[in-house]
Amino acid sequence: MRWALCLVVFLSACQTKVADTREADAKAIKDAESAWVKTAATKNVDAFAAYYTDDASVLMPNAPLLTGKDAIKGSLKPLLDDTNFSLTFLPTKVEVAKSGDLAFTQGPYKMSFSDMRGNKFEDEGKYLRVWRKLPDGNWKTVEDTLMTDLPLPPPPN
Repeated sequence: MRWALCLVVFLSACQTKVADTREADAKAIKDAESAWVKTAATKNVDAFAAYYTDDASVLMPNAPLLTGKDAIKGSLKPLLDDTNFSLTFLPTKVEVAKSGDLAFTQGPYKMSFSDMRGNKFEDEGKYLRVWRKLPDGNWKTVEDTLMTDLPLPPPPN
């Protein structure tokens, strides 16, 4: 019985408490999203895609699933090259998992781009983004989706 008590005391002493970094992680993610908005204004597709993990997926309305940086960059390049393109977003909610390796953000976005006729089209809605903490401590987006608040257009005649 004495050995069991010693084992329990020994194992309890060996446990190290992991620091809760969720508040600092949430700030790092908010800062990353703020920097991402500034990057969007440069219209540089490589810099914009740098916020994604290599295996990230982007889910946009009325478009196929984009998985991997090459697919994401290929799809976003024409959008970023558009003279009418602009994008802003702001996280209104940031939640970091207790494990400290995953988080999500959500908030509103506003985007403009050229419609099929070349006219400026303005969209607004909300987004949901899943972030992963990389081994180097940086946060990158692994899942990204947005949902427009605009009504569906009428069906073609």
